[in-house]
Amino acid sequence: MLEMSKIFFRYNKKSPMILEGINISFKEGEFVCIVGRNGSGKTTITRLLTGLEMPVEGKIIHDDEDITKMKASGRSSFIGYVFQQPDRQMFMPTVEEEVDFGPIQKGIKGQKLKEIVEEALEICKISDLRNKYPRTLNRGNQQRVAIASALAMKTKYIILDEPTSGQDNVEKLRLVKLMKDLVSEGIGVILVTHDMDIVAQYSDRVIAISNNKIAFDGNPDELFSGKYHLKELKLAYPDSVLLGRELKGQPYCKNMNVFMKEFERVKGVI
Repeated sequence: MLEMSKIFFRYNKKSPMILEGINISFKEGEFVCIVGRNGSGKTTITRLLTGLEMPVEGKIIHDDEDITKMKASGRSSFIGYVFQQPDRQMFMPTVEEEVDFGPIQKGIKGQKLKEIVEEALEICKISDLRNKYPRTLNRGNQQRVAIASALAMKTKYIILDEPTSGQDNVEKLRLVKLMKDLVSEGIGVILVTHDMDIVAQYSDRVIAISNNKIAFDGNPDELFSGKYHLKELKLAYPDSVLLGRELKGQPYCKNMNVFMKEFERVKGVI
C-alpha cells in the first residue's frame, strides 16, 4: 500500500497551498487515473509520491513505513516514474544500458542482471531497440524504455504523467495494453491524464482534484453517472458515455463497442 496522509503542499512560504489535507491510498495491481483541470495539483501529487517534492505537512507511507523524508533515489526501488517528456530522464548511450543502470546501482551483476534486463525489455517489447540511443527514439518507445527501467528495479508502482497526449491512436492503445498487462501482474499503475476515454474504459478507479482537495475518489461509472458536476471539475464526458445515457435504462457505455451492443439490444436487433 502506498499512502498520502493529511498532505499539505506549496512551493514556497509566499505561494498559496496547492494541496490541502490530501488523503489517498494506492494498491498494487490497481489502475488509477488522476484527473482535474490544469494546475489543479495532479502532477504535484505524483512528484510527492516519488520524492521529487516534499510536503509542508503530512506523511507519505509505503507498507506502513514512513518514507516522507526518503529521497527519490531510495523510492525508485518500488516506484517508477515516467515523465511527460521521457527523454529528459534518460542519460545512457543505449537502451540496454539505460535499463540496467538501476539494477547495477543496487549491486546486481552477471547472469542475474542479464536475466532482469532481458525480461524488462521483452515485457515492454523493445528488445530490438537495445542498442539504440534512447533520446533519438519516438516518444512511445521512450516511454517503454522508462517503464522497462522501472520493471528492472522490480517496482511495485509505475506513475505516468500525461503519457498519451500527442500520441496517435495506435501508439495510445499499445501503451494502454502494456499498462493493463502490468496491472494483471500485480503492479499498481497511477496515470495522470486528461484523456477521458482512457478513464472511462480502462481505469479501476478515478481520483479528481479540484480546489486543492480530493473532489472525487471512486469508480469511473460513478464519476460519469450524472450525479457529479463535471463542468465544475473541468472534465468532459466521453462520447460513448453520453450516447449510452440516451438509451433506455441509461447503461454505462465505457467505449463505443459497448454502446453499439447496448444500442442493438435496446432496438431489438439482438
